[in-house]
Amino acid sequence: MSPSAERRPLLLALLAGMVIALVVSGWRPYDRLTWLMEVLPVLVALPLLFVTRDRYPLTTLLYVLIFLHGLVLIGGGAYTYARVPAGAWVQEWFGLARNPYDKLGHFVQGFVPALIAREILLRGAFVRGARMTAFLCVCVVLAISAVYELIEWWAALSLGQGADEFLGTQGDEWDTQSDMFWALIGATVALATLSREHDRQLRRLAADPAIGLAAIAE
Repeated sequence: MSPSAERRPLLLALLAGMVIALVVSGWRPYDRLTWLMEVLPVLVALPLLFVTRDRYPLTTLLYVLIFLHGLVLIGGGAYTYARVPAGAWVQEWFGLARNPYDKLGHFVQGFVPALIAREILLRGAFVRGARMTAFLCVCVVLAISAVYELIEWWAALSLGQGADEFLGTQGDEWDTQSDMFWALIGATVALATLSREHDRQLRRLAADPAIGLAAIAE
């Protein structure tokens, strides 16, 4: 059995889990507009990944991470980031001044896109050298984080108080800067801990005859 066939049940389970999570979260979210804005990346990514599953399949590691990232976004959309119960528990346990769930969201916003960027850069042979690859991945993450903060700014200007739940600043005047910092930490941790496993899966993907990818540059 080819590697692509072996992982098909897992990918179908991830797809089903994501759809179920979306439906459940959208049933009675705390704020419908906030839910839509928070889960919009999932609504865009899900059909895109499905359409490109044969033409440009990703590593299993990346599919799993994207699934987990989607769950973080969906949870924030269902409750709003300032009200996610898991974050409230952490806030109580450690005596924090605010619900830290949004910081988890921005950590993941750095963690997962860093490996997405890495996969695209390596498979396209756009860059050589581990250090330059890591540097560019971090740059991509910070660019994504900055664009997201600009979107939040636009939402605040356009919606006024209606954007409060989406922004989730919880009174922190340095929220924008700390959001980008957590994305930077997430990208750094992902590259430091998963690059070797990512390389292994890229090589396996390239060698799969059912996919027929060109060899991945070392």
